[in-house]
Amino acid sequence: MGTVFSFDIRAPGVSPNLLQAVVDWLHRMDALFSTYRRDSEICRLDRGSLRLEDCRAEVREVLKLCEQAGRDSGGYFSARLPGGLDPSGMVKGWAIERASDMLRDGGSTSHALNGGGDIQLLGRPDPGRPWTIGIADPFRRGALAATITGTDMAIATSSTAERGLHVINPNSGEPASTLASITLVGEHLTTVDAYATAALAMGDRARAWVTRLPGIEAFAVTAAGESWRTPNFPAGATGA
Repeated sequence: MGTVFSFDIRAPGVSPNLLQAVVDWLHRMDALFSTYRRDSEICRLDRGSLRLEDCRAEVREVLKLCEQAGRDSGGYFSARLPGGLDPSGMVKGWAIERASDMLRDGGSTSHALNGGGDIQLLGRPDPGRPWTIGIADPFRRGALAATITGTDMAIATSSTAERGLHVINPNSGEPASTLASITLVGEHLTTVDAYATAALAMGDRARAWVTRLPGIEAFAVTAAGESWRTPNFPAGATGA
């Protein structure tokens, strides 16, 4: 998936065998959805050498979720890009959330799974203490724009800081440049990650859209360096 995954698993923990099984599953999903491997199902489907009905269930599930995110966002999320089929904006959050579920089902009651800054949290790191997550400042390397505290939550950031203007507005075909970064917080990383991509593409329209979404809050930094957040963004935010 083009990024680093990390696991912070607190007591009571899980067996090494389960952790290895989760890592192996993530590698299989990477191979299945990779847009860089010509033999991946996504590339074969895009070329027309594989039919959707012949794809694995995970591929059909993710593409269906992409269609739903497209409807929810008024077309600002799409797996159909000018370069071809690319569900990457959905896959990472979906995979992290699924991996978190696997750990939970295996006995973990407290963990943080981080894939390139998109995080699914379960429980608390220590009794009586919530997780604290920092949101990177898109203009100052190593600095934080805000912090989030909470439990049992998902956090996803879409930003131009690391990869430049890499998100395309599907409705205009132009790179999204109004926001430097936007972080969404909710319950499920599958949804939050895809919505963060859509919100970055929306630019100025993102604030009103996210405010209407049940159970999701946002913090954003504009290309001009200003910041805003929705009314119920989690306590601990240090941004404006």
